[in-house]
Amino acid sequence: MGVSVILGSIPNRAGAQTPPELPRLLIIATGGTIAGEQGEPGTLGGYDIRKPISEIVAEVPEIRRYAQVETTQFANIPSAYITPDQWLQLARSVNSVFEKRPEIAGIVVTHGTDRLEETAFFLHLTVKSEKPVVIVGAQRPATGISPDGPINLLSAVRVAAAHGSRGKGVLVVMDDRIISARDAEKVYARAGGFSGREMGNIGIVARHGVEFFYAPTRRHTSGSEFDLGDVMVFPRVDIQYSYAGSDGGGKTEAKAIIVATTGLSGPERNYYEALQRKGVIIATTFPSGDQVASPSSAREALPMVAVERLLPTHARILMMLALTKTQDVHEIQRIFDQY
Repeated sequence: MGVSVILGSIPNRAGAQTPPELPRLLIIATGGTIAGEQGEPGTLGGYDIRKPISEIVAEVPEIRRYAQVETTQFANIPSAYITPDQWLQLARSVNSVFEKRPEIAGIVVTHGTDRLEETAFFLHLTVKSEKPVVIVGAQRPATGISPDGPINLLSAVRVAAAHGSRGKGVLVVMDDRIISARDAEKVYARAGGFSGREMGNIGIVARHGVEFFYAPTRRHTSGSEFDLGDVMVFPRVDIQYSYAGSDGGGKTEAKAIIVATTGLSGPERNYYEALQRKGVIIATTFPSGDQVASPSSAREALPMVAVERLLPTHARILMMLALTKTQDVHEIQRIFDQY
């Protein structure tokens, strides 16, 4: 796929004829399949990420029924190319918009689905506003047979424009499902491929409107303690999987390791305890993110951080942010307990 990055572009105003009483939203585009164009449109063939957000929005005129919309092209890349540095830029951009433009009622971010759940959770922890931020993508390209991008984008706009979306943190909207960014997971690469796992969907986009079933209870967005003001680079955090016959792994330069495990063997525990003695923080989570890792005893000399119902990739993001504040394992455990 061709890769191009466009940062800091000037917003294009769309939907100028929309009634002024409708909420004003900003759509920030980062690329992904929702911006995919095929060499042979209407086929099952491959595609490049190149369709600009202005064209994508123009092809969904129903958006004007729900909001006044502006667009900006932050990037136009497959989400596998998204980096923590770009997360940092994106979060700062979102916070800047909310700070400097109070008329913006909410933000929609279009994104590739490969890393959508990671970007969404990072924003969930770092956006400093109760206003809605909705992440949306597509599993089929814009020029493909029966593309899902247009209806997903319309649903995302409806959620971002809904007053009931305030204060619920960053939301993932796919296939009319509303999922908290903390719980969202891509489980397969077809339509309907996003899930809230055991936590389920927090709402749906229905014909009559946006309906919420419950609200997230853990800290996020405006209630988050993480400040990106002085952050220039994130500490390295790795993910390692536990498996039969494993002795842990080799050398590492990571400041912390997330261990995806249902239970550590003796050799694995010896390996990780040796790393702990060198100052590496070790956290354990279930590979599925659907269980609670057993906490270490307070009497243990080298306690491991217990992760509660977080995917390994999400635990990594929270650890990266936690390490910008502290390297004390007990304080890091407090952070994981609250987020």
